[in-house]
Amino acid sequence: MRKLGVEERDLEERFVRSGGPGGQNVNTVSTCVVLRHLPSGLEVRCQQERSQAMNRFLARRQLLLRLEARRLGALSAEAQRIAKIRRQKRKRSKRAKEKLLAFKHRRAEKKSLRQPPPLD
Repeated sequence: MRKLGVEERDLEERFVRSGGPGGQNVNTVSTCVVLRHLPSGLEVRCQQERSQAMNRFLARRQLLLRLEARRLGALSAEAQRIAKIRRQKRKRSKRAKEKLLAFKHRRAEKKSLRQPPPLD
């Protein structure tokens, strides 16, 4: 938190009841944490664990990751991951396709030479 300049007084924390699996504990105890960073208006909800303390920790971690991604923009790890997926899904250029096909044809010729001679 110090690295990003986020202070505890900048955070507004609320506790609400979680939903989903977890049985009686989830239905009766407010374990879901809603954390808001007041200067940026960024809000995070965390209900991954059954304990409120663990959810508080995880919510802070999620909030810091989102703030870092917002500040770093294109340099963030998430943005780099998305850019990598985009590059992988992009169509190959015509030259790259031709090169790949030429390589496949050479390999096919090599394999055809490995066959035993006919038994005439």
